Formats: sequence, structure tokens, C-alpha cells
Amino acid sequence: MSPSDETVEGAPPPEAATPKDTGAITRGWVVPAIIGSALLMQTLNATVITNALPAMAKSFGVEPVRLSIAITVYMLSAAIFLPLSGWLADRFGAKRIFLASIVLYASGSLACAFAGNLETMIAARFIQGAAGATLMPVGRLVLLRTTPKSELVGAMSVVTMPALLGPVIGPVLGGAIVTFADWPWIFLINLPIAVAGFFLVRAFVPEVKEQAVPRIDTPGILLTGLGLAALIFGFENIGRDTLQPWVVGGLFAVGALSLAVYGWHAKRTPHAVIDLSIFRKKTFAAATIGGGFMRTAMGANPFLLAMLLQVAFGMSAFAAGTMTFVSAVGALAMKTTAPPILRRFGFRTVLLVNAVIVGAGFAVISLFRPEWPHWVIMVVLGVSGFFRSLQFSSLNGLAYAEIESEEMSRAATTSSMVQQLVQSIGIGLSASLLHLLMTLQGETRLTAEVVGPAFAIAGAFTMVSMLWFWRLPADAGDEMNGRKAT
Repeated sequence: MSPSDETVEGAPPPEAATPKDTGAITRGWVVPAIIGSALLMQTLNATVITNALPAMAKSFGVEPVRLSIAITVYMLSAAIFLPLSGWLADRFGAKRIFLASIVLYASGSLACAFAGNLETMIAARFIQGAAGATLMPVGRLVLLRTTPKSELVGAMSVVTMPALLGPVIGPVLGGAIVTFADWPWIFLINLPIAVAGFFLVRAFVPEVKEQAVPRIDTPGILLTGLGLAALIFGFENIGRDTLQPWVVGGLFAVGALSLAVYGWHAKRTPHAVIDLSIFRKKTFAAATIGGGFMRTAMGANPFLLAMLLQVAFGMSAFAAGTMTFVSAVGALAMKTTAPPILRRFGFRTVLLVNAVIVGAGFAVISLFRPEWPHWVIMVVLGVSGFFRSLQFSSLNGLAYAEIESEEMSRAATTSSMVQQLVQSIGIGLSASLLHLLMTLQGETRLTAEVVGPAFAIAGAFTMVSMLWFWRLPADAGDEMNGRKAT
């Protein structure tokens, strides 16, 4: 970075924008689109690997359900390194860290492509997770600090549109690669995206860097990293034969104790890595804690669909991919409608009503059977994807409604950590739940009758979030979407 690069602390007011003002540039669609495009390889990889799990399991000689570890280890790594993302962005500049994350993610992808066994794959995915830990929150931080609150929902929609191309093309592309080529190519396709993203970010994305960088909270990082890693690994192994029950119980105990000690530590540390005081803000608590139940179910959805369509229904990876991509098409179609919907009805109403719709969508998916017409399944998945994406956009916007400029870094880190935790819990619990349902039904393989109830349970999880949404005031987050008081 050249010495002349501007340091930005939040966005200037619209009338202050000049041709050289970084805030004016970022309030357009160019920078959000570039950030979203850089995130494309992360979302693409997430959907592609889910569709390729059965083929990878066959290559490694393990059961398909065991390959959930390839997803959860990524999230475990991300949870460990996420606390560092905000401090790194403040210390070295968000743009510089964002570029480094792109390079590291591409390197991890290359290592995954050449993994010859499950153990090597786990190590390579850990590298990817470390890069992903900074890629998403730092990209979001750039947007938060350069966009006025009244324009944030629209800017976030622009960011997520390129990123949503991953879920749209991922299932089909991944299915085609696995069916007609070989699974290592699902990781190699990240490399050209990384190269393009690197040069676009370098050329157009402004640097945003705090003037005063707080001292790094080393004890806090160690405590949160240990706590989240222990919890995620515990959820991954619950109800399985991989670890002894007492070991799994010990993981939960270590995780809970570490986070409890961190809570004590955070109250006594001015610059704690995770600022627990922001949970006193109703909008942040509702979007993060309440939304966590929603994200748990959503995190389990791609994994459960891969098990249902490929293993239980016996579809090829390509056939399953052509069906599940409709869900992402529905999500992409929603992005242009989210701002007007939120302006018309407000965050509280949208979140409450949509939670019921999303839960109902999971309930319908639980009824899928091999004899159902494929077009019916695709319609259900498309409609479900639309409303799940609306819930994501609403939660992401609401979380920052009461967050001040100086709190953005820690708020973005905290929100990302919780999202990684609950999504990994969703995948780990769903894998363990499938194992339990197989045992209870006396099955030796996954069937529609085994996988179906898991979707119903996921749908019930989404309803729990309503307890937090109900407590929100009617005008919660109105500043974010430009909604006028009535």
C-alpha cells in the first residue's frame, strides 16, 4: 500500500463525497460487487464440496456420513482464527489482510486437490478455514466502514449477489466434475477465481484502517479458540463411535469452561477480542443469538440434501446438483426484493413471518420420497431457497442497526464467530442425528425414512429464533432500510 492511501473510519455523509472520496466510491455497486466476487470462491467451494462428499468418501474408503468432518474441520479452523480477524484488519489494514486471505485460501485449495487420504484432506481444509476466517469478516468490515447505515442493506445485497453465484453454479458444477471427471477439480477451480479476485481487490477496493489499534488480547484469543474448537469437535462426534462418550463429554466441559472463563476475562479487559457488551443491544442479540438457531438449521441443509438425494435416493452427483441448484436460484432472485420488503414491513415482521415459512419449507422437504416428480422437488427447493435467503439478508442487516463506527470491527468478528459456530454445530448434529436415526430404525444405510425426520427437526429449530424476534420493537432497524415511521 502506498503512503498516499486514505485511512477510513466509517463512511462520511453523502453530501461530503468528492471525486477522490473513498466513501463515495464504495457507496456505489463496484466495490461491494468486487468484495462479493472475491467471496465467490468461498461460497462456491462450500456448495461444491457438499455435493462431492459421497465420491470423496468412496475415494478415501470411508462412510459418507464420516465426510462431514471435511466440512466441520473447516469451520473449526475458522472459529479458532476468527477472533484475530478484526485485530489484524485494524493493525495491518483490511485490504492487505483481505488480499492475504485470498492467497492463503487458494493455497489451501491446492493442498485439498492433492490430498490422498482423509487425514491429509482434514489438514488442508484446516488451512482453508484459517483463510476463510478472515476472508468473510474482513470483507464485511470494509463494507461496514465505507457505507452509510441507510444504504447498508442495499450494499449487502450487492455483496451477496456475486457470492450467491457459488451456491447457484456450485451444485451443478460440482456434480458434473464428480460425475464426468474427478473430485480434486472441485478445489482447483478456485485458483482462477483467486487470481481474478486478487487483482480486482488490489485495484479498486479502498484501504480501511483504524487510527488507534488496541493491544492484542492474547488470553482472550486462546480462550475463545479453545472453547469454540472443543465445542465444535464435541458436536461433530456426539452419538458416534469415533470417540469414547467420556471424551466427548470432556470436550463439552472444556469448551463451556473456556468460554465461561473468557466471559470473566472480558469484563476485566478494556480491549477484549470479543466485546460481550454489544449483546446488550437488542438488534444485535436478536440477529446473532436468535438468528443462530436459524443458521444451525440452514448449515445442516446442504449436507442433509446431499445425503438424501445421492445416498438415499441413489442419484448421481450431477443429477442431484441440477436439482439443488434451484434453491440457490431462488436465493439469488430474492436479493433484489429484500430492501423493498424490509422497507414495507420492517425487520421484526419479516423475521417473524419468514421464520414460520422457512420452518414449513424444511417440513415439506422431510416428506420427499424417491417417487416424487423431480419438478415438484425443484419447486419446493426453489421457494425454500428464496425465503431462507430473505432471512439471511434480514439478519445480516439487523445485526448492525445499533452498532457504532468504533464497534464495527469487534461486532463483525463476533457475528462471524457465532455464525461459524452454529453452522458447524448444525452439520455435526445432523451427521450424528443421521447415525442415531439409522440405529433406532435398524438400518445399515441411509434411506429417505432415515433422512426425512432430520429435516423436520431442523425446521423445528428455526422456530426457536422467534423468541428473540418477538421481543424486538416494531421500528427495530428502520434506519438500516430507510423505512419511515407510520
